[in-house]
Amino acid sequence: SIDVTHYRFALSLNDSNNIIYGQATINFTFRQTSNSVYFDLAGINDSTGKGMKVVRVLDGRKDLQFSQDGNRLNIFFSENVAANSQKEVEVFYKGIPADGLIIDTNKYGNRTFFGDNWPNRAHNWIPCNDHPADKASVEFIVTAPDHYKVIANGILVEESSRQQHTKLTHWSEEKLLPTKVMVIGVAAFDVQLVDDIDCIPITSWVFPENRDSGFAQYAVAKTIFPFFLNYIGPYAYKKLANVQSKTRFGGMENASNIFYYENSVLTKNMEPAKNRKSNEALFAHEMAHQWFGNDASEIDWQDVWLSESFATYMNHLYMESRYGPEELKKEMQIDREAVIDFYKTTKTPVVDNSHANDLMELLNVNTYQKGSWVLHMLRHQVGDSVFQKGIRLYYNTYKGKNASTKNFIDIMENVSHQDLNTFFNQWLFTAGHPILKGNWQYDEHKKLLIVSISQEQHSLFQFPLDLGIRQGEETIFKTIHVSERNTVVKLPVSFSPDSIVLDPKTNLLFDGNIIEAK
Repeated sequence: SIDVTHYRFALSLNDSNNIIYGQATINFTFRQTSNSVYFDLAGINDSTGKGMKVVRVLDGRKDLQFSQDGNRLNIFFSENVAANSQKEVEVFYKGIPADGLIIDTNKYGNRTFFGDNWPNRAHNWIPCNDHPADKASVEFIVTAPDHYKVIANGILVEESSRQQHTKLTHWSEEKLLPTKVMVIGVAAFDVQLVDDIDCIPITSWVFPENRDSGFAQYAVAKTIFPFFLNYIGPYAYKKLANVQSKTRFGGMENASNIFYYENSVLTKNMEPAKNRKSNEALFAHEMAHQWFGNDASEIDWQDVWLSESFATYMNHLYMESRYGPEELKKEMQIDREAVIDFYKTTKTPVVDNSHANDLMELLNVNTYQKGSWVLHMLRHQVGDSVFQKGIRLYYNTYKGKNASTKNFIDIMENVSHQDLNTFFNQWLFTAGHPILKGNWQYDEHKKLLIVSISQEQHSLFQFPLDLGIRQGEETIFKTIHVSERNTVVKLPVSFSPDSIVLDPKTNLLFDGNIIEAK
């Protein structure tokens, strides 16, 4: 019923206890005539004592009536407010966050404060419309003990000393963000400017105890960032800070300040080569989110693959550009095995409406690896240049906005001039994948290879299937089209094969392997 346009959060933090004091100024537009509005805000839990207690709500200088009901703050106006009217309310509140703002000690025993909002945990510490469809600009004004540094979305507006050894830090982001990526990070940080790319400062924020290794490892950002600029399009924000944090995830893509888990700074007793590449992939994944998920955001939770699958495949594309095509094949093969294993226990499609009561369940192999495989197969079907053109057009069309899966499909159909209805229906909206069995025989007299392929899964798929036909050191490649339960093709081949390999170039998501001679 409302559209929030801007948030301004003034927060006070201290070291004596975990109580935060907040003043939220919220600008919004009524979408329909009403005399009330509600925002998401976790109230006090009687058993834990945690939650937020609202003490006052103002409309200008006028006090407004309000009530708290579970996870809602209800605000009442004295008369109806007409549709399309703009309002600004101030909410004064305090409490101990049960979640969302994680107040804890880091692995070195030092106190820290880190926002960790995904998917809809922001309302545990800030009053908001906690849904990705309602994007807004945001400011954070944080007053905290002066031994901390504060990082948040946007650009630094002010950093000033205050009384009693406190410091005020003001960050402001003018771009529209979903609440899931609006955060602050407050800790003892060492900060380094890594590079300035396209007028965007890239910085590293790490704990002082591991500053040297942290700065060295976090510098990989300056290699990754230009790839996405060139492949996708201009960066939306005015800075990129990579931050060592207490996030529960491996990384959290908060807009313009990405939070990475504590052990993202590798120590000497970790396997260096393997983990360095793994860390590079993590950074690439989270940085890709700045385009997909943060700026071009999914319109609802079931479309989260537009965020997670895109970041996963953009990471694979980056690693391919850096380490070559074999790196991409290796990663896609690993992901394919994960998808096959996941389906054995969880028979749901990529676009899934069944997790409304537990959004964390959406973070699964379908929305990461399988959706990434869908993009990989789409790239193979339409071609590299058309695929990139579609990715760039999709981002350019929906930057600063929200998109649905249908919006993406429409873009790809327009740029490819193909009807992709069957492709997306079977890969995104249907659970499962092809399970293939087959055999072959060679007619020496006619120089024909006869290949039989059967689909063993319930729902039939349509797809091109590459064959690697081998004799000794020689391999030739043929592509057949599979759409029926049983497909038999005759291929002119000048030699009697030793073996045939399905999908030798790793272009198809399926369960199956080398087919045997009949």
